[in-house]
Amino acid sequence: MYVRGRGIVLNEPSVVATNTQSGAILAVGAEAKRMTGRTPPHIVVVRPLKDGVIADFDVTEKMLRYFLHVVYRNRSPNIFNRPRVVVAVPSGITGVEQRAVEEACIQAGARAAWILEEPMAAAIGAGLPVHEAVGNMVVDIGGGTTEVAVVALGGIVTAESARIAGDELDEAIIAHVKKEYSLLLGYRTAEQIKMSVASAFPTGDETHAEVRGRDLVSGLPKTVILTTGEVRAALEEPLNSIVDAVKNTLDRTPPELAADVVDNGIVLTGGGALLHGMVERLQHDTGVPVRLADRPLDSVAIGSGKCLEEFEALKGVLISRSRQ
Repeated sequence: MYVRGRGIVLNEPSVVATNTQSGAILAVGAEAKRMTGRTPPHIVVVRPLKDGVIADFDVTEKMLRYFLHVVYRNRSPNIFNRPRVVVAVPSGITGVEQRAVEEACIQAGARAAWILEEPMAAAIGAGLPVHEAVGNMVVDIGGGTTEVAVVALGGIVTAESARIAGDELDEAIIAHVKKEYSLLLGYRTAEQIKMSVASAFPTGDETHAEVRGRDLVSGLPKTVILTTGEVRAALEEPLNSIVDAVKNTLDRTPPELAADVVDNGIVLTGGGALLHGMVERLQHDTGVPVRLADRPLDSVAIGSGKCLEEFEALKGVLISRSRQ
């Protein structure tokens, strides 16, 4: 969460732990994520956002209300000081999904909710000149979606939203280990493997890691060794889908803007951009220069915040507004 004049003030995963017996929220954010896979039967850890959109409206509304309370805990809850919010959403979102985001923000205590497409937010956050008559391409690899867009003159000229991103990479690792070693891994373990061992392109820095899980045959704990090359092979299918989304967007880009993209290169943002070798993989497969944004993890939040900081100058990039 980004607050005008203060910058990013809260950075938490969208995870919620609930008590199924009482319906109470037990933990939100990083605290809830630490509970994943370690809870008794009556406590469930859920991710209310799936593929970049709301999967559980009630839990999402409670989560947003909690985060707003943390940021604005010293304010009295009257209508005059409720925050105006800008929310970044995937470019491929449907009208119903967009309306659900707006309603969740209003129900959580926002005075007005503006919608901003994630690739535009990422481009602004990466410092690209989005209002100039020059084409710039941004690839935002998040947790639920990969957003690819060419922006120029304050708008998105062509874009593609693929619901394949960091979560699918985790699932690919889990599926590979289950198939090859009959070993069941948790999502947290898969994410740690992705961050420490996985790579998208051979970089010469091959490593290995011990992985612990439950043997599906004996039911006992078991340890196996995974190498960088093995994990890279396991990630090949989702990585190819991400590359295909970039190629499809380039294929639909007008020739003048395509020339600009070749000159300016592709800017890579999002958590998935930090995967080892991701820059080299995209550059090798597209033939276009690729560079990593200065703050890839925060680009979308920074871009959304700039829309609040410079509201009059940038409000043209916002696509809708909902008020209470």
